Amino acid sequence: MELQHFCHPEHPLIFNEKRIYGKDCFGCDKPILGPNYSCIECDHHYHHKSCAELPLGLHHPLHHKHPLIIFPTWRYYDNKDYEKCEVCKENQGGYGYRCSHCNFNLHITCASLAPTMEAEVHDHPLTPFWKWITFTCDLCGKGGEGMPYQCNPCGFGIHRECASFLHRVKVIRHKHPLNLIHSLEVHQLDSPFCQLCVQYVDTNYGLYYCYKCEFVAHLHCAMDTGNMEDINLLELQDDENEDLELDQFVYLATYKVKKTTVGEDGIEIATEIEHFSHEHDLKYTYEILNNEKCNGCVQAILPPFYSCAKCSFFLHKSCVDLPRKKRHPLHQHPLTLFLKKPYRRKWFYCIVCSECCNGFTYRCEDCDFELDVQCFLMWDIHTHESHKHQLILSNTGYRQSCSGCGSKSFLVFKCIICEFALDFNCITLPHTTRYKQHEHPFTLSYIAEDNSGEYYCDICEEERDPNHWFYYCLDCSYPTHPKCILGKYPKYKFESVYTFSYHPHPLTFVEEPKDHPPCDICDDPCEEYIYQCVQCNFNVHCFCI
Repeated sequence: MELQHFCHPEHPLIFNEKRIYGKDCFGCDKPILGPNYSCIECDHHYHHKSCAELPLGLHHPLHHKHPLIIFPTWRYYDNKDYEKCEVCKENQGGYGYRCSHCNFNLHITCASLAPTMEAEVHDHPLTPFWKWITFTCDLCGKGGEGMPYQCNPCGFGIHRECASFLHRVKVIRHKHPLNLIHSLEVHQLDSPFCQLCVQYVDTNYGLYYCYKCEFVAHLHCAMDTGNMEDINLLELQDDENEDLELDQFVYLATYKVKKTTVGEDGIEIATEIEHFSHEHDLKYTYEILNNEKCNGCVQAILPPFYSCAKCSFFLHKSCVDLPRKKRHPLHQHPLTLFLKKPYRRKWFYCIVCSECCNGFTYRCEDCDFELDVQCFLMWDIHTHESHKHQLILSNTGYRQSCSGCGSKSFLVFKCIICEFALDFNCITLPHTTRYKQHEHPFTLSYIAEDNSGEYYCDICEEERDPNHWFYYCLDCSYPTHPKCILGKYPKYKFESVYTFSYHPHPLTFVEEPKDHPPCDICDDPCEEYIYQCVQCNFNVHCFCI
């Protein structure tokens, strides 16, 4: 089905029934979660079906004098006459309806307010109150100015957005569906905190609640598209298949056991395995190594681990046992374990810690979402030895401070009792690590090592903040910044060897090449982070590939 649309006269818009991920509607600026139109030639101009089929003009009860004509608001962003909607008093993108005679504007969502609404949140029909007033929403409890939907028999008044809340939702981070309730006695809960953002919940107003587990969530948190499960609740009958465990996964064996032995505790140990990530067999060892990293999680290799003597390939025992496919509380689809990016650069950015990584990746095959192994292993409820209370994953619309390093992040693990919080970078820091040829291991420390009042890093010789975490060698009284001991790219394994179609020999990824040779593509000096061929002295920047 085709549609000639005023926004894109060059090509017709083609109808598509399937959901599109990561695209916002041209008409209303909201994500497209259902049937839609788009230009397949331009891969652009995406519209909800309802937004694409809007009438070009209409008569509206808020403006009886003249008809309103549809217009694209983005073409008039610098013209104040086109700015504010007469209903919501806000500036928005997308389409609007306008009377140019009276300078009267309505967003398409505000113009489309139904004269009556059957809402799941109330037993009676709701009607819009066609005036801008100050009121407190009876569902979410938030006050302010607006145009509420109201129930005339009950005097019940709510925001238009709140009227669209569902009676029943399923969030990724809980195994049961949640029910919308209008209030909850505070004594019914040990602590009235939202399990999604770890903020206080006012139980005098609406919230989403699981009667089986006392799981509580703010209305807006549960309805956030990043938290909602991608399932049809209409197909989920009461008490039937409700326990949708997040922890369920498809277990596909990642290795085959070649040889075994019995340990001192009587438990059988696989001493030689064939792992899907490597062409040679891997052997079990307790050897202590400096300057080597695991090819899976890209952390310092510590015993016990598996290794290939031919290739300098190492895997922690825990990385050997990683599941091939599993759900994660940060994403609505299962994530699959891959060895590396299938693209030319051979590395990726983890979506939660923003670190560059060339180890194993857990990736969604439907979306552009991937996590490194360390972040993937972090579940939504966590205990950390730096803090006595349980930490819960908090996902908010604002940045929160990390107690370990002082940086701010949207995603933190937060204590509901204290103001303690850790971001993904700090909570995934290894408890112990090694540094170059230093004889002893370093341990992650959470409080200053003494009361001297002077704190320095022995690697960079610059000051340290005594309130921030650091690594410490107790044998040598040797403190360091985490960045100094772990490096600029803590989740990258250098000296890894790759093959590329444009070069006949394998290339080694080098952190600091000797003599800064010129790049064979751009001719600029190669000072750091390059691919290098030892056979023919070929050098290329990683960003030139």
